[in-house]
Amino acid sequence: MRQMPPEYYKQLEELQVMDFVIVELTLYLDTHPGDMDAIRQYNEYVKNRKAFVKQFEKEFGPLTSFGYSYSKYPWQWKEAPWPWQV
Repeated sequence: MRQMPPEYYKQLEELQVMDFVIVELTLYLDTHPGDMDAIRQYNEYVKNRKAFVKQFEKEFGPLTSFGYSYSKYPWQWKEAPWPWQV
């Protein structure tokens, strides 16, 4: 497994924080569907996450497979570590 730079781990942790907030807002909105402020927060986090992931993958390679992430040549998905291995 190749060694990743410290920035990789820092950015991966930032992504995990975003994902946590999005999950928590989703759970909240399941029981408070009319909370416009929460919907705005959710949409803002989703927008920021998409931009963050795009930049992360450009620098470090794909986070997911199954059609959610692009790959450079040669095929990058075989490159370790995979996000769940760190």
